[in-house]
This record gives sequence, structure tokens and C-alpha cells, in this order.
Amino acid sequence: MICLCCFLIFINIFFREVELNLKDLQKVIPMKILVTDPIHEDGLEQLREFAEVDVAIGLKQEELIKRVAGFDTLVVRSATKVTREVLEAAKELKLIARAGVGLDNIDLKAAKERGINVVNTPEAPSIAVAELVMGLMLSWARKIPRADAGMKQGKWEKKQLMGTELRGKTLGIIGTGRVGKEVGRRAKSFEMNLLAYDVVKDEEFAKEVAARYVDLETLLRESDYVTLHVPLIQQTKHMLGAREFELMKPTAVLVNVSRGGVVDEAALVEALRAGKIAGACLDVYEREPPKDSPLPGLPNVVLTPHIGASSKEAQRAAALLAAEKIKEYLPHTK
Repeated sequence: MICLCCFLIFINIFFREVELNLKDLQKVIPMKILVTDPIHEDGLEQLREFAEVDVAIGLKQEELIKRVAGFDTLVVRSATKVTREVLEAAKELKLIARAGVGLDNIDLKAAKERGINVVNTPEAPSIAVAELVMGLMLSWARKIPRADAGMKQGKWEKKQLMGTELRGKTLGIIGTGRVGKEVGRRAKSFEMNLLAYDVVKDEEFAKEVAARYVDLETLLRESDYVTLHVPLIQQTKHMLGAREFELMKPTAVLVNVSRGGVVDEAALVEALRAGKIAGACLDVYEREPPKDSPLPGLPNVVLTPHIGASSKEAQRAAALLAAEKIKEYLPHTK
């Protein structure tokens, strides 16, 4: 019995010593992190508490390929393209942290092949994106962009700027994840009627906001506003195209703050020109920036330059969450 007790005490002391040695080792050989897109300073400060942080913003692809070698972790937003070539050059890379939601700028297949983990922070920008949706719908309904531009040109176009209310209009929400739910909650406060479509129904959410889950065709036929909140994957690419625009009301407005590729942009331009739908409010595009797109030249659009997550609060939250998730991964890196 005495021998067994001594053995257990020895084992306990041994593992505590190993744990302490590992912590000391991490201090001697800290994690090396490369940050290639701007993130909030509070997130950088948190990273510097436990890692060596190298910030290199705006690297071209060939520069990133040369720079990434020797780093354990890569932190990006949406600008940096983490291609297979980048990952092949990142011999020591174990983790990619995306400070934001979408992962379409990362070659996930190549990362998986190399055993590189990928984390993101979808929790961070939900409120900011949802508020932008409401702002875009209000901008369309009350003709705010035209009113602002006219005033700055010395015009007083009061009679020409008759708008409509959101109250009583039907909003179709495609995708009821984090952002879709926040949009629904805000739209309910505007007394809008809500339809929802998702492959996974959340009946509790539907009850909360008095929404009705329907099939996609029904949503498109009945909605005055249609808002998209889905990731860009193979199943959602061009999920709205010429056929879907034919189903929509000629008075309907499309709102897209998710990913440009979920809408067939050429078909959308045709639908807007032909009056198949009344308008579109877009924050995302198939090609960004949309240099050669005819969209900016159309009178029936409200356009913003992919600013859905661009609030100070959202960016701070994204940076801090990314830092937390990297720190959680720390014991696995050495």
C-alpha cells in the first residue's frame, strides 16, 4: 500500500514537472504568427502576450509565398488569398485563423491535405451585417442615396422622392444562420412579415419572430424584399439566376450582403434592365472591386463596397475572438 501511494505521488509530481517544462518551453520557443490583413490593435496586443507576431499587410501572392515559411499560424481577413501554393510554402504552418466569416479565400482542401487547421469568427460581425441589411432596405425604400446626392448638388427634389415603408412588407430571408436570425429580429421590430428558407429549419427562431418557413420558390414569389445569408459553396453558387428572377415580383428588391457568387450577376443585370425586379441593394460582387461591371451604371441599385463587417465593434470582436481561438490551440503547436 505504501509503495502504491509513493508511486502515485511520483507520477503526480512527474506530470506536473512535465507541464511546467512545456510552459517554459513555450516561453523559450513562442508561437510565430504572421498577420497579413489589418485586424484591431486589441487583438494584436492579445496575440503578443503569448506569441511572436509579424504584421505584413498587403503582400502580393509571390511575396506571401516567400514570407510564410517558418510561421506556425497565419491570420487573415478576406483580402489575403491562401492558395495551395502558399500552403505548400508554409512548411511549419499548423493553423490559419480567419478574422471574419467566409472561408472562400482559403484553399480548404489543400489545408486539410497538409493537416492545417482552419478557424474563423462567424460570431463577430453578425450585428454589423444585419444592421447594414436594414440600412440598405431603408436606403432603397426612402430613396436616401438620391436625396443626399441631390441636396449636395443644390437640388430640392421633395416631390420626386416619394418613398415606401418597410412596415407591412414581406421580407424573405434565405439562410437563417447567425446573420439571418439577427436580420429577422430587426425586421420584426419594423413590423415586416417574414418568410424563411433554409435546408435546416429553426422552428424556435420562426416562433420568436413569427416567421414562416417555405420553399425557395414560394419565398421568391411572395417577398417584397429578398435577403441572402448563405456561404459561397458549390451548392449555393448562382443559386439566384434568371429563372429565380422570373419568379420574383416586378416590385421586389434583392439584398445581398453574403457573397457575390451566390447571385448570377449577369442575370441580375438583365433582370434589373428588363424590369423583372425593381431593384437590388448589394454589398458583395462576383468580382471585387467590380471594375468592369455594369451595375454601378444602373439607376435602380444601391451599392456599397463590401462593408458588412466594417464596424469598429465587429472588427474588434473578430480580432479578439481570433486571438482567443489561436491561444486555445497553443498546446497543440509544439
